[in-house]
Amino acid sequence: MAKKYIPIADGYFSGAAGMELGFMRAGVSVQQSLDLDIDAIKCLKLNPAYIQHKIAHQDIKDKLVDKAECDIMIGTYPCTKYSSIADIHGTRTGDDLFLHFFRHVAIGQPEMYVIENVPGMKKFPVVMEAMTQLPGYYVNVICPVNALNWLPQNRDRLIIIGTKKPFSITAPVAKRRKLRIKDIIEKNPIYTMKPHVIARITGKYRDMPIIVDPNSPGAYAPTCVAHYSKDQGTRMVKDKNSEYGARPFTIREYARLQGFPDDYYFPDKLSSYKLIGNAVPVELGEWAGQQAMRYFN
Repeated sequence: MAKKYIPIADGYFSGAAGMELGFMRAGVSVQQSLDLDIDAIKCLKLNPAYIQHKIAHQDIKDKLVDKAECDIMIGTYPCTKYSSIADIHGTRTGDDLFLHFFRHVAIGQPEMYVIENVPGMKKFPVVMEAMTQLPGYYVNVICPVNALNWLPQNRDRLIIIGTKKPFSITAPVAKRRKLRIKDIIEKNPIYTMKPHVIARITGKYRDMPIIVDPNSPGAYAPTCVAHYSKDQGTRMVKDKNSEYGARPFTIREYARLQGFPDDYYFPDKLSSYKLIGNAVPVELGEWAGQQAMRYFN
């Protein structure tokens, strides 16, 4: 029996490396995780059991294309510009970042490139043209791909996979036995009910929190969002032991909703919610990695 080829991948906009963890779980060798966010870099360095490859703290707009061997380029550039609900005022929107990933693919010419973003990116024809019309590539666009296939989180995403040879990819099939909300709940959760969280749950905000009941059959959480680092009152979990009957998800519970293993360390600070909310669910990354292994073998 022929030995399996192990493709080499470079990750861009890696964040907490959810996509890369999934690719590695599928059998792909990741040689780079790149990000500009110092909190992301610190998180990667705190997880040497998983991240044993190069960690690049760099802005992609300043990075020249690496001539090192690379079979796959993985781009999970920020979705702020493409999200219908994001507040883009005063933030770096990411509308130029796709061009820098495009530059790396166009010059580096990997055998495969993979992009993950929100479905709203499809409303930007220039972005879609750049990422689906590269000469010499056959492109599969799969949308939506929902985290509910694997996890108790409703999270739709757009996946683009470009390959040098024709290759057919179909949307993933839902896993028969997947985690439930009750499976991700910590036995002795430690959390803080901040004043703004209490204000929201007691009706002092226009919008009440989305409260998830772990004991409800088929219950799932809404999309894990980065701004949970600023307001844990937007989505909460029902808890009879809480003074208000509900509480925020803990950092570990939030990480479990995104498929991170329990020994993947996140610092006990609010910025971890941002890292987790911005991440690609690990199982989605594994599915994409499985497609890559299938292509190369």
